Amino acid sequence: MADDFLTRLPKVELHLHIEGTLEPELMFALAERNGVKLPYSDIEAARAAYDFTDLQSFLDLYFQGMSVLLTARDFHDLAIDYFRRAAAEGVVHVEMHIDPQAHLARGVSFATIMEGLLAACREARDELDLSTAMILAFLRDQPAEDALQVLEQAGPWLEHFSAVGLDSAEQGNPPSKFREVFHRAAELGLARVAHAGEEGPPTYIREALDELDVCRIDHGVRAIEDVELLERLADESIVLTVCPLSNVRLKVVEHLEQHSLPRLIDAGLNITLNSDDPAYFGGGMRENFAACQRAFDWSDETLSWLASNAIEAAFMDEQRRDLLRARLAEA
Repeated sequence: MADDFLTRLPKVELHLHIEGTLEPELMFALAERNGVKLPYSDIEAARAAYDFTDLQSFLDLYFQGMSVLLTARDFHDLAIDYFRRAAAEGVVHVEMHIDPQAHLARGVSFATIMEGLLAACREARDELDLSTAMILAFLRDQPAEDALQVLEQAGPWLEHFSAVGLDSAEQGNPPSKFREVFHRAAELGLARVAHAGEEGPPTYIREALDELDVCRIDHGVRAIEDVELLERLADESIVLTVCPLSNVRLKVVEHLEQHSLPRLIDAGLNITLNSDDPAYFGGGMRENFAACQRAFDWSDETLSWLASNAIEAAFMDEQRRDLLRARLAEA
């Protein structure tokens, strides 16, 4: 059965914001534990608020939810709650973006964030056989100087980060704004990824490649508007971490059936499927795969190819990669 295959398929998630995994139930539990007053009367009212209209209205809700994350225990509970859900639906590796600026601005220390997340990562490895990687993300609507300071603050935990990333409101915040930050990250030996071509134009994808020297483009769906860019992405085998359900919820497309994914694949691009912020966008990895299978009538072979792309593009050691290749072959 297709359902059995979708769960059995070893899925690697390259584009996930750990703060975007906060389900309303956990939000309320942490709020009660920490004495944080939420602007919702109950869990159902919070769920109703998840009906946002665009990226900015989502971000407003997203940052509101973060207010309950205050202690190392909170960050641990946030992450392990998601890891357990992900493992149950066949996810075998998670690469999570972390937004330190959003927490530091609230008086939460870098040490608190990392203590909780690292404990959850160890637990996921030991109890769930789930490997993880961390991406230090910068908020692009904040000054580049702030991002550079955060990168330097991350020094004591740099060994735990595989890459730096760029997220938040894309419009008016081109990748080139962060050229110096990404150059410094390269000097520190970190890989680079960046959100581009979600709400921003295809030129932002070019900038991310040329100015930031990224190895992966997060989203990138607006590349379909630029034939020469499509050819370049295909020729250079640049990985796109596409988030289908996210694109629908944020009105990048009205309906999944209208998504450019089939055309991006036909153009020879290196595509992966991801959940982005699953608590807010209607489902985790399994549901993103299932939704695309329904919308595009994709075969199991196509889904396996997408899973393979993610395994090959992940920040993981070769021993783990070989193990996941073998599991994919058996799926």
